Amino acid sequence: MHSSFKIQTQNMKLKATQSNIKSIETEQIILGHFQDQKDNALIKELPAEVQSQLTARVKNEDFTGKSGQVQNLYADNGQIFTVVGLGKSDKLTATALYDTTHKVIKGIASSRVNSVANFLPLIDAKNIDAEMAVKLVTLASAHAEYRYEDTKSFKKDNKHKIKSMEVALSDAQQDAFKQAKAMAAGVKTARHLGNNPPNICNPAYIAKYATKIADKYDNCEITVLNHKQMKKMGMGALLAVGQGSANKPKMVVLKYNGGNKDDAPIALVGKGITFDTGGISLKPGANMDEMKYDMCGAATVIGGFVSAVELGLPINLLTFVPAVENMPDGKAYRPGDVITSYSGKTIEVLNTDAEGRMILCDTLTYSQEFKPSVVLDFATLTGACIVALGHQASAVMTKTPELADDLKQAGLQTHDRVWELPLWDEYQKQLDTSFADMQNIGGFPAGTITAGCFLSRFTEGQKWAHVDIAGTAWNNKKAGATGRPVAMLVQYLINESQK
Repeated sequence: MHSSFKIQTQNMKLKATQSNIKSIETEQIILGHFQDQKDNALIKELPAEVQSQLTARVKNEDFTGKSGQVQNLYADNGQIFTVVGLGKSDKLTATALYDTTHKVIKGIASSRVNSVANFLPLIDAKNIDAEMAVKLVTLASAHAEYRYEDTKSFKKDNKHKIKSMEVALSDAQQDAFKQAKAMAAGVKTARHLGNNPPNICNPAYIAKYATKIADKYDNCEITVLNHKQMKKMGMGALLAVGQGSANKPKMVVLKYNGGNKDDAPIALVGKGITFDTGGISLKPGANMDEMKYDMCGAATVIGGFVSAVELGLPINLLTFVPAVENMPDGKAYRPGDVITSYSGKTIEVLNTDAEGRMILCDTLTYSQEFKPSVVLDFATLTGACIVALGHQASAVMTKTPELADDLKQAGLQTHDRVWELPLWDEYQKQLDTSFADMQNIGGFPAGTITAGCFLSRFTEGQKWAHVDIAGTAWNNKKAGATGRPVAMLVQYLINESQK
């Protein structure tokens, strides 16, 4: 039933085109129209019978160009022309363009159309530049076309899949499309990992999947540490979380050598809790199934790695994935335990459900042995992050202001946004304890920030940022993993490679 370790970058083939509407031979063509647009050159390229249908719809006010309106028109040769209303040209937002594209492609993906041409990137919106337009349209299209079928015995007829999409571009949009296409590959990788069930996507699966990635691409290497090696090294915090599970922890290190030999690598760390029961501090049963998504930090950095390699970025990249399952058996770590971390610092465990920071602290310490220029960690770390920011933005915390600015800029460029929370010293005292160097939770107030404070104690002197993706990495049971914030991460890497 399960296609074990097939690495695919994208089911739907995305390709650029500069052809005009008259010469495109796809089954369905999508174009946009603003409510206040008097002269639309693309509409003038439509077949006469299609223009006639549109004129009638406009006259009857069935189509006015209002945001969200969609009209399907039919040519004599069987081609379908989908005209999408975008509202007023000075009011169109990035969210509206993404959501509209997603809605249209989702509808087409449920039909029997196999080939599509998308002219939406050529819109002339006042608030969205050409590069942003092509990224939004490409990412929304790939996201809408994706379907999870890995563990289904009955897969939908292949005729119901969009096999190819031609994306209409100007000369100035070619590089942005190349980047967006690679981002889409990384997003798909992250969604695949996030959506697979925990009885399949366990620590061993992540290690094997990452090995396939390293084998597929040039200039890539992989190292996988097992629990015995980590015990010998002294990774006490990470191993404590996994000691209650029959699925032993793995430390996966993917390496990409795209830069000069002596260039310091960028290090990415992703929380890989493949299932989180909460351990002895057991979570409520309702919605616990969603804790398969607690490895979406790992999925993010693996997806970002795939995108960077697809683009051939001139950087050196190290991706660290501590893959661990948190289970409550007789060997599980307990509230009250004092654990010695890989750094030598001791941690009093007050809640075994604050396990993500336990595996991250050892991994952050380990990553610094490779002398990275910067370390970024991604984790579905705190429910408090959802309370603070909802599902719209990921939280970023750092003591390096320019790094926060760089991440925020990358988020704006891809509409995969982050918002900075403070790491003021005043919050650190919430981690004080009489029995160890620190405790693993800081109490109810500022839960997301105190989690960041905990991690900051293992990154002193390092250029580092923590990104909490608890509100963005997945939507719900039905929608599943989102693949966020892979696009933001990849844009950051692109920007760094161009400095």
